[in-house]
Amino acid sequence: MRLTLTSHPDSAFLSERIHNAPAATTTLFRDIIEATCRRFSLPGQKAKSARIERLLGAGGFVEAALALIDLELPQWQLRRIAYDGGEWYCALSRERELPDWLDQSIEGRHHDLTLSILAAFVEVQLASALRSRPSVPLVDRDTRAFCVATCSDNFA
Repeated sequence: MRLTLTSHPDSAFLSERIHNAPAATTTLFRDIIEATCRRFSLPGQKAKSARIERLLGAGGFVEAALALIDLELPQWQLRRIAYDGGEWYCALSRERELPDWLDQSIEGRHHDLTLSILAAFVEVQLASALRSRPSVPLVDRDTRAFCVATCSDNFA
């Protein structure tokens, strides 16, 4: 399942950057963290954030990507990593125990393992942004402007 959120250009731009990147870099990771991560800088997550920083500093990009999923998407789990035809496929899912045909997993693919994981991560973030928007437009709650007293009885 590939989602593209056109109303959030940073995330769509990140998807393109991941797709076009030859390999994972610390700069790309930092851009992804800056654009999509909400929990990374929370005070209660300092230990996990510091671990990701150490992994990035040591060049452990695959482990850093998995730690980023653990930090930012606690309800999502890695469902599948597969290599086929020169590309890595990574699937993230909320219900890992369901059969494939029942599960609504989100996939990322790339010729680099780290970038396939990051592509799936960004796609989940885009899907979460789509779900968080209300489906009905917000209306002003001040009903006094719309209320007019009328008599609807017919006395004829």
